[in-house]
Amino acid sequence: MKDARPCSIAETLALVGEKYSLLVMREVMLGATRFDQLARNIGAPRDVLTARLKRLVDIGVLEKAEYSDRPKRYEYRPTRAGLELQPVLLTLMAWGDRHLQEDGFRPMVMEHTCGHELVPRVVCWECGHEIEHGDLTAHPQSPGWTVTGPSGA
Repeated sequence: MKDARPCSIAETLALVGEKYSLLVMREVMLGATRFDQLARNIGAPRDVLTARLKRLVDIGVLEKAEYSDRPKRYEYRPTRAGLELQPVLLTLMAWGDRHLQEDGFRPMVMEHTCGHELVPRVVCWECGHEIEHGDLTAHPQSPGWTVTGPSGA
């Protein structure tokens, strides 16, 4: 059997798709940057949270910064790569608000600096039009792969 399709989504999920990893990123983006804050807000077991934080630092989406020397304490800040995950988090949140919440309830509302509620949309960088499923054409770049799977399969 051939390997699975080469895919940036799969590679990204291998890095940040572990349980609690995106929740760590959510909290850091909201300003909860210290271990105790993260543990309280996420509800992850402390050993698991420690492992996730180490992994997120190792892959370069968070950086660890000392904020106390005695005792040594650290906080976590997003790197440039970590900040680039924010639109992904906002889009996931919007999807969950639309499809998983009842009666229009939303646990969190984000306000843009313009003063309006943020409604994230994916748009084409060049033309600015919002993306619809039928607007896209895939062009596989991995040798031996077509849109529907391996060539000759």
